[in-house]
Amino acid sequence: MTVVAPEGDDMGFIIRTLVTAVALWISTLIVSGINTSGAKAWQNVLTLIVVAIIFGLVNAVLKPLIKIFGCFFYIITLGLFALVVNALLFLLVGWLAEQLNLPFHVEGFWSGFWGAIIVSVVSWLINLVIPDGSER
Repeated sequence: MTVVAPEGDDMGFIIRTLVTAVALWISTLIVSGINTSGAKAWQNVLTLIVVAIIFGLVNAVLKPLIKIFGCFFYIITLGLFALVVNALLFLLVGWLAEQLNLPFHVEGFWSGFWGAIIVSVVSWLINLVIPDGSER
Protein backbone atom coordinates (compact mmCIF):
# COMPACT_ATOMS: atom_id res chain seq x y z
CA MET A 1 0.00 0.00 0.00
CA THR A 2 1.41 3.38 -1.00
CA VAL A 3 0.76 6.40 1.18
CA VAL A 4 0.67 9.69 -0.69
CA ALA A 5 1.19 12.91 1.26
CA PRO A 6 -1.36 15.63 0.61
CA GLU A 7 -0.25 18.40 -1.71
CA GLY A 8 -0.55 20.99 1.04
CA ASP A 9 2.22 19.35 3.04
CA ASP A 10 4.59 19.41 0.08
CA MET A 11 3.79 23.03 -0.70
CA GLY A 12 4.08 23.96 2.97
CA PHE A 13 7.55 22.43 3.12
CA ILE A 14 8.62 24.24 -0.05
CA ILE A 15 7.23 27.56 1.15
CA ARG A 16 8.83 27.24 4.60
CA THR A 17 12.16 26.34 3.00
CA LEU A 18 12.02 29.31 0.62
CA VAL A 19 10.98 31.67 3.42
CA THR A 20 13.89 30.46 5.55
CA ALA A 21 16.27 30.82 2.58
CA VAL A 22 15.14 34.43 2.08
CA ALA A 23 15.55 35.10 5.81
CA LEU A 24 19.06 33.59 5.72
CA TRP A 25 19.90 35.76 2.70
CA ILE A 26 18.75 38.88 4.54
CA SER A 27 20.88 37.87 7.53
CA THR A 28 23.91 37.66 5.22
CA LEU A 29 23.17 41.22 4.09
CA ILE A 30 22.78 42.64 7.60
CA VAL A 31 25.26 40.69 9.76
CA SER A 32 28.87 41.03 8.65
CA GLY A 33 29.86 37.69 10.24
CA ILE A 34 27.44 35.64 8.14
CA ASN A 35 28.23 35.12 4.48
CA THR A 36 27.95 32.94 1.45
CA SER A 37 31.00 32.78 -0.75
CA GLY A 38 29.67 31.22 -3.92
CA ALA A 39 31.25 32.57 -7.08
CA LYS A 40 27.94 32.99 -8.88
CA ALA A 41 24.51 34.19 -7.79
CA TRP A 42 22.85 30.83 -8.57
CA GLN A 43 25.41 29.09 -6.32
CA ASN A 44 24.47 31.39 -3.45
CA VAL A 45 20.76 30.73 -4.04
CA LEU A 46 21.33 26.98 -4.06
CA THR A 47 23.50 27.25 -0.95
CA LEU A 48 20.83 29.23 0.89
CA ILE A 49 18.15 26.68 -0.03
CA VAL A 50 20.28 23.75 1.19
CA VAL A 51 21.21 25.66 4.37
CA ALA A 52 17.50 26.43 4.89
CA ILE A 53 16.78 22.69 4.74
CA ILE A 54 19.59 22.03 7.24
CA PHE A 55 18.22 24.84 9.43
CA GLY A 56 14.76 23.26 9.38
CA LEU A 57 16.11 19.80 10.22
CA VAL A 58 18.24 21.10 13.10
CA ASN A 59 15.30 23.04 14.52
CA ALA A 60 12.91 20.11 14.07
CA VAL A 61 15.21 17.57 15.74
CA LEU A 62 17.25 19.41 18.35
CA LYS A 63 15.10 22.33 19.48
CA PRO A 64 12.36 20.19 21.09
CA LEU A 65 14.98 18.13 22.93
CA ILE A 66 16.73 21.27 24.16
CA LYS A 67 13.41 22.72 25.33
CA ILE A 68 12.68 19.57 27.33
CA PHE A 69 16.10 19.24 28.93
CA GLY A 70 16.64 22.99 29.30
CA CYS A 71 13.19 23.74 30.69
CA PHE A 72 14.67 24.85 34.02
CA PHE A 73 16.88 27.45 32.29
CA TYR A 74 13.97 28.72 30.19
CA ILE A 75 11.96 29.24 33.36
CA ILE A 76 14.62 30.93 35.50
CA THR A 77 15.68 33.26 32.67
CA LEU A 78 12.07 34.05 31.71
CA GLY A 79 12.68 32.71 28.21
CA LEU A 80 15.88 34.63 27.49
CA PHE A 81 17.75 31.33 27.39
CA ALA A 82 15.98 30.76 24.06
CA LEU A 83 18.12 33.51 22.50
CA VAL A 84 21.28 31.65 23.49
CA VAL A 85 19.88 28.33 22.25
CA ASN A 86 18.89 29.90 18.91
CA ALA A 87 22.36 31.42 18.51
CA LEU A 88 24.03 28.08 19.22
CA LEU A 89 21.71 26.27 16.81
CA PHE A 90 22.50 28.88 14.15
CA LEU A 91 26.22 28.29 14.76
CA LEU A 92 25.61 24.54 14.45
CA VAL A 93 23.88 25.08 11.10
CA GLY A 94 26.89 27.11 9.91
CA TRP A 95 29.26 24.38 11.07
CA LEU A 96 27.21 21.64 9.39
CA ALA A 97 27.12 23.66 6.16
CA GLU A 98 30.91 23.96 6.24
CA GLN A 99 31.23 20.20 6.85
CA LEU A 100 29.16 19.66 3.71
CA ASN A 101 31.47 22.05 1.81
CA LEU A 102 28.72 24.61 1.36
CA PRO A 103 29.98 28.19 1.07
CA PHE A 104 28.01 29.39 4.12
CA HIS A 105 29.90 30.68 7.13
CA VAL A 106 28.87 31.99 10.55
CA GLU A 107 31.66 33.84 12.35
CA GLY A 108 31.25 33.37 16.10
CA PHE A 109 28.54 33.50 18.72
CA TRP A 110 27.39 37.10 18.19
CA SER A 111 26.97 36.60 14.46
CA GLY A 112 24.91 33.51 15.23
CA PHE A 113 22.95 35.44 17.86
CA TRP A 114 22.01 38.31 15.52
CA GLY A 115 21.54 35.96 12.57
CA ALA A 116 19.07 33.84 14.54
CA ILE A 117 17.12 36.94 15.57
CA ILE A 118 17.03 38.25 12.00
CA VAL A 119 15.97 34.89 10.56
CA SER A 120 13.20 34.62 13.18
CA VAL A 121 11.87 38.13 12.60
CA VAL A 122 12.10 38.00 8.80
CA SER A 123 10.47 34.55 8.69
CA TRP A 124 7.68 35.78 10.92
CA LEU A 125 7.13 38.88 8.75
CA ILE A 126 7.12 36.89 5.51
CA ASN A 127 4.73 34.31 7.00
CA LEU A 128 2.35 37.15 7.88
CA VAL A 129 2.15 37.98 4.19
CA ILE A 130 2.42 34.45 2.76
CA PRO A 131 0.84 31.90 5.11
CA ASP A 132 2.13 28.35 4.69
CA GLY A 133 -1.35 26.85 4.59
CA SER A 134 -1.16 25.19 8.01
CA GLU A 135 -3.63 27.69 9.50
CA ARG A 136 -6.93 26.20 8.41
